[in-house]
Amino acid sequence: MKKIAVFTSGGDSPGMNACIRAVVRAAIYNQVEVLGIRRGYAGMILGDFVPLDREGVQGIINRGGTILGSARSAEFMTPEGRQKAFEQLKAAGIEGVVVIGGDGSFKGATVFMEEHPEIPFVGIPGTIDNDLYGTDYTLGYDTAINTALEAIDKIRDTAEAYNRLFFVEVMGRDAGFIALRSGIAGGAEAILVPEVETDIPLLIQQIGEYHEKHKHSCIIVVAEGDDAGGAFELAKQVQDKVPYEESRVTVLGHIQRGGTPTCADRVLAAQMGIGAVEALLANKRGIMIGVQHKQLVEVPFEQSTKHNIEISPSLKKVAHILSAI
Repeated sequence: MKKIAVFTSGGDSPGMNACIRAVVRAAIYNQVEVLGIRRGYAGMILGDFVPLDREGVQGIINRGGTILGSARSAEFMTPEGRQKAFEQLKAAGIEGVVVIGGDGSFKGATVFMEEHPEIPFVGIPGTIDNDLYGTDYTLGYDTAINTALEAIDKIRDTAEAYNRLFFVEVMGRDAGFIALRSGIAGGAEAILVPEVETDIPLLIQQIGEYHEKHKHSCIIVVAEGDDAGGAFELAKQVQDKVPYEESRVTVLGHIQRGGTPTCADRVLAAQMGIGAVEALLANKRGIMIGVQHKQLVEVPFEQSTKHNIEISPSLKKVAHILSAI
């Protein structure tokens, strides 16, 4: 294998640039040429390729976002679109591809390889949600939970100063991993996640008991995919029935997807980037490079995208005990 490509797909996550850098440097180390594909699968269809060398990835290890960009591609979801992408890859002499993204990106790669087995794909889990099966951590998750925690700590200052109830919404449409960890670390009085049905009457009772115990603030961390409908909807149902003088809603939104990656995410990016290149050179295909018990593992795309990850029972227990009255 003499030439490979790398691209980022789906939502951006901190550490993607560090991972691109690792892929490029690992390829150069193995005397392999690297092309970057701009704007994900959409760029693949258009042949939007750019050569990447050591100088081209210099100074990006600490940058959030992705220098290659990302985009959704309805065309790639069609056989005709995938055929165009294949022709562009072949014309450029690309013999293997590293995809940094989430389950949708891996599903796209799986279908592509079924139709065009000549070009193998190896994946790196780049998503802040930490919701891919087969890896303890996904790229960007550590940065996202620390971003959320920093915001919760700052909101606590205002909540205590004004005796307020705050609903803090974090990302997590289908998974509550960000909410659970940042909520525990931030001392939240309640943590609401999609995996557990929300009992609003019980929540109202708990908030009232907190107030009776003379707590000067109350922070409720809510994953955006919680069954109550998110922080704003939850606040509407709760705020007229609780004793705090005022309640406020803060939606952290996309600030969790940006920013300088943490040390943990940079190291993870380096390990996974090198692992992906080595997998391609060893003729591996259709696998995700994950990490389990601090060791790199290879997980078939089919497993990483079809299996659901259960939220940690031990962390749920910790949250329950720490928030008990």
